[in-house]
Amino acid sequence: MNENEQTDPGEGRREQWWLAVLPRMLVWSRLRVLDSGVAEVFDCDGRINIYESEDIARAQLLDADFRAPEGMDADDAEAWGLDLEEIEPPRAEDDEDLRELMIQPLKNPLTGRDQ
Repeated sequence: MNENEQTDPGEGRREQWWLAVLPRMLVWSRLRVLDSGVAEVFDCDGRINIYESEDIARAQLLDADFRAPEGMDADDAEAWGLDLEEIEPPRAEDDEDLRELMIQPLKNPLTGRDQ
């Protein structure tokens, strides 16, 4: 398990964060895999999309140009204009509050301010 993947044993699920980059914006999605094998993707609109398996959910995320940060190397991150050490998935008490944090402005690497 990597730093962007979490297990919640009480609920029997694994979570992994994925990201996409739009002009001056970072967009997050949360992939949650239940013990049953069903996968849920929480998107930036607050919708939960259900997939039969983790593989299908991952394929859909890749088709939508999302990438798992741990699968990116320095060259990938540079091509996207990201500093992987500076970004971290959003956190909130519940999905309603989390929805508001799923799209974030990107920092300008030269100034450190929002672009």
